[in-house]
Parts: sequence; structure tokens; C-alpha cells
Amino acid sequence: MPIYQAIILGIVQGLTEFLPISSSGHLLLVPWLAGWEELDPSAKKSFDVALHLGTLVAVVGYFRRDVSTYVVEGTRLLWRRERPVDPDGRLAWLFVLATLPAAAVGALFEDQIDSRLGTPTIIAVSLIGFGVLLAWADRSLGRRKVDRFGVRDALSVGAAQALALNPGTSRSGITMTAGRFMGFDRDAAVRISFLMSIPVIFGAVVFKLGGLVADGMPEGLLVPMIVGIVTSGLAGWLAVWGTIRLVRTHSFMPFVVYRVVLGVVVLVVVAAGWR
Repeated sequence: MPIYQAIILGIVQGLTEFLPISSSGHLLLVPWLAGWEELDPSAKKSFDVALHLGTLVAVVGYFRRDVSTYVVEGTRLLWRRERPVDPDGRLAWLFVLATLPAAAVGALFEDQIDSRLGTPTIIAVSLIGFGVLLAWADRSLGRRKVDRFGVRDALSVGAAQALALNPGTSRSGITMTAGRFMGFDRDAAVRISFLMSIPVIFGAVVFKLGGLVADGMPEGLLVPMIVGIVTSGLAGWLAVWGTIRLVRTHSFMPFVVYRVVLGVVVLVVVAAGWR
């Protein structure tokens, strides 16, 4: 893999993992639109580990104080079972609970998802459709804060997150959409989405890293992987910081417009046979 491709894909992964515009969709569309030679499955999976590791470092680094608190209080709650339940310990396990629906769907239907989804047309339609859904949800005047996140919310947002297994949906986008529909304010919906991403990305890294160890690293991929980790980490941190600042004073509409425009462009490219 050329270094410039590793840089571009790292930036794309870092930004789109947290912006509500679909990382998986962009990682498929960028090489397709650019006409890059497709990586063999082994190299693709290995590089994917690097990209996810970079974004994991980014989100954990940004929320390091929250993560530290959740780990400590969640562990304490597990072993001591204190009453009343510590709010941070409760939230820690609710964020883990919210990852289970997507994990179950992914484990059961991974082959079908890989073989039937991810085409440019499906990605484009998903970008447009779920973008419009985000705009609709964002009309809510919700005022709930993160500390009001409960079991029903965790299961509902988790079920919505399973839809993000379809490239073009956006994990962050669909969880923010679900959060807004359930009455959370923009800042809370974004924070819940980002904090939920930590166990999701961590699980993906561990699972894919196991495959990388078993299969071995493809020759010549070490340097591109390092570049991918660094660029996706830096871009991911910027995306988290920028999104949180943006939603405090603005709506999600800039992301909605971007999704719709990109989706239309991809449909035009497909219809015209340019790619």
C-alpha cells in the first residue's frame, strides 16, 4: 500500500468514525472513486486493525478522565455491589450493555453483511436516508442529560447501532439519531454516542487483532499500518473535539447536507457509468 493512501484512509477513518457520516461507507467509497487497486483480504483486514486502533486511542484520549472514572466505578460496582448504586458505575455497564445488540447481529450475519451490502448504490441510499432521519430527529427539543441514560435507552440505542453494520448508515449518526428521538439534548446525544464507541471499537480491535496474530502480518504493510494509526488517531481526536463544540451552538444540519450531497453524487456517478 502506498503511504499516501495510508495517510488518506487514516484521515478518512479518523474523521468519519466520529462524525455522523459513516466511516465504513467512506472507506469503501474513497478507493472506489479514486480508482485505487483493491487490497487483498488479508492486507485489508490488517490495515483495518490499524485504523481502528488509532480511533480507539483518539476517543479514549479525549475522554480519558471519564473513562478512568467509569472503569474504576464499574469494576467497584461489579465486585462490591454497593447500594445505592454509584451513577458512574451504572453508566459504565449501560454503555457496555448498549454494544450487545450490534455485537450479536454482527456475529450472526457477518458473512451476509460482507457479501450483500457495501455497494456504492446501497451506501449512497443509506447516506441520504439516514441523513434525513437525523435531520428529523434533531428537530426534537429534548433536554435529557447523560446522567438520565437508563437500561431502556441502552437497549434502544444499542438496537439502533446494529443498523450501522450496513455501510453508509454511520454508527455515530444512528446513535445520535436515536438519542435525539429519546429526548436527549444534542450534547448528551453526542457524548453517549462517543462513549458507546469505546467498547465497540475496543471489541473490534481485539477481535481483528486476534485474526492478525493468527494469520501474520502481510509483507510490506508495517509502515502503512503505523501511518494509519497515527493519522486516524489525530483525525479522530479532531473529529471528537470539533463535533462536541459544534453541537453546542449549531444543529446536525451541516452533516445532513453533506450526506445528502455525497449520496446524490455517488448515485450520479453510478448512473452515468463513470465508475
